[in-house]
Amino acid sequence: MVAGIIRPLALCIIKDKDRILVMDGYDPKKDKYFYRLLGGGIEFGERGEEALKREFQEELGTGLENIKFITTLENIFTFDGKQGHEIVMVFKADLANKELYSKDYMEIIDSKDNHKALWQKISDFKEKRSILYPDNILEYI
Repeated sequence: MVAGIIRPLALCIIKDKDRILVMDGYDPKKDKYFYRLLGGGIEFGERGEEALKREFQEELGTGLENIKFITTLENIFTFDGKQGHEIVMVFKADLANKELYSKDYMEIIDSKDNHKALWQKISDFKEKRSILYPDNILEYI
């Protein structure tokens, strides 16, 4: 996160019956665990869908199928005591590697902080047992 910079992101809703694929996270200042959709930053000159495909290849070693643009969200938040600002392109898609649907979790390949991708029940977020970012994303799941 760079102070004073709005970061463009492409994130993806990957559903499997009553669960979605998310990445784990922890905010040390708030002492709270949370989850967010997988994806990442859009580079200059890169389209959102291209960024999404690149990020899934880098993070999980898989491609995506049936990619569909859903919406754009603005996300203003505080993480580790610092303000962040993101413009988030939200997509829905399916994993090309169908074996990943049977795994409980996957190590994220390019993670500096040992993050994992895991399947989490949608009801955990709807019933507020777990936190999902960006805010308001649940209405699109």
